[in-house]
Amino acid sequence: MLEIISAGIAPGLALMSYFYLKDEYDTEPILLVLKIFIFGALLVLPIMFIQHTLTEENIWTSPFKQTFLLAGLLEEFFKWFILFFTVYKHIEFDEHYDGIVYGVAISLGFATLENIFYLLANGLHTAFGRAILPVSSNALFGVIMGYYLGKGKFSRGKDKRKWILYSLLIPFFLHGTYDYILKNISNWMIIMVPFMVYLWWFGLRKVKMVKKQQLNINDSYTDNK
Repeated sequence: MLEIISAGIAPGLALMSYFYLKDEYDTEPILLVLKIFIFGALLVLPIMFIQHTLTEENIWTSPFKQTFLLAGLLEEFFKWFILFFTVYKHIEFDEHYDGIVYGVAISLGFATLENIFYLLANGLHTAFGRAILPVSSNALFGVIMGYYLGKGKFSRGKDKRKWILYSLLIPFFLHGTYDYILKNISNWMIIMVPFMVYLWWFGLRKVKMVKKQQLNINDSYTDNK
């Protein structure tokens, strides 16, 4: 049991540490990050209940609806909802990269508890595959959600609403695509590998863009002192 729980927690903890430590200028309060991580974990059971109920009632039974609506939209909406109403206006959300930290935290909270449940049901031998695919993909959905939420936070006018909308729609689309490939394509690995490479490239590119922006802001501040 302890081995399974440790294996379930380890990839989420490693990825959370990686993205958290990328914030070199003004790291977020660890207790607030942990709080958002726990909120993500607490979403697992109600979402599982809603998914089970809709499945039993034969609602959203087509492959497209199962993957894009029952999985992608439902999960990403609740993560986005929690982020928007707990973190978006928080005083600690004062830099663009903060959105990525909190987006990763809520996504990995969800993915970590879900991973533990899966390993308990299916065994320790599935741990490596779970770390490579579901856990890391959830982290990257969180990166992308947080990136666009950060753009919305620090934009003005009409662009603000656009970026906030993107912070929900793009992770939803990517999550739905991920699930559709995994569950509905027979030779799914052939498509999943390039999809995951793209997802990592896309997510890390967003991280790099934000860090470059922060570096320019800090350099400008230093020059003006």
